[in-house]
Amino acid sequence: MVYKVHLNNGEIVELQNPSNLPDPTYIKFIEEPWIKATIITPDQYLGSIIKLCQNKRGIQTNLSYSGNRAVINYEIPLNEVVFDFNDRLKSMTSGYASFDYEIIDHKEGDLVKMNILVNSEPVDALAMMIHKDFAQTTGREVCEKLKDLIPRHNFMIPIQAAIGGKIIARETIKGFKKDVLTKIHGGGATDRKKKTA
Repeated sequence: MVYKVHLNNGEIVELQNPSNLPDPTYIKFIEEPWIKATIITPDQYLGSIIKLCQNKRGIQTNLSYSGNRAVINYEIPLNEVVFDFNDRLKSMTSGYASFDYEIIDHKEGDLVKMNILVNSEPVDALAMMIHKDFAQTTGREVCEKLKDLIPRHNFMIPIQAAIGGKIIARETIKGFKKDVLTKIHGGGATDRKKKTA
């Protein structure tokens, strides 16, 4: 996914990896890729799909019918589709909807870079560009997913989503509990021999 970063000096930088975003003070505005999405669905799911697309900043461009199936066209930022769109579409339509898209344009968006920190260290591969209004919700979702994916250790691991220096979401992977009882009872075979001796 390529973002076009317009700098104050008139230069345009094509950005593929969000971790390489220039300092925000140099940025005039950022353009993000938009797609034309075509969704074909049985008409009983139409309301749910329209709501999903609207929540993803989508703009409806067409709606037609072919028998009892609806064909909907939306223009949606590609950013909003990559994370969980297809999974949510499949689950709300029991797999009956089809989804196809093509990239059509770049448009200016109110975007920020969100970093994901695991054990207080930023993970470049997880950095993402996100619309300001959705940053907190997406940050929370990413932290929750990582909490389930990262295996537990002997120590606690914080997972945080941050914009600039501000933490906007947090989850914690609890460490394994130490087996305290064995230390309290102690007393292996040698201890018992001493007592009986």
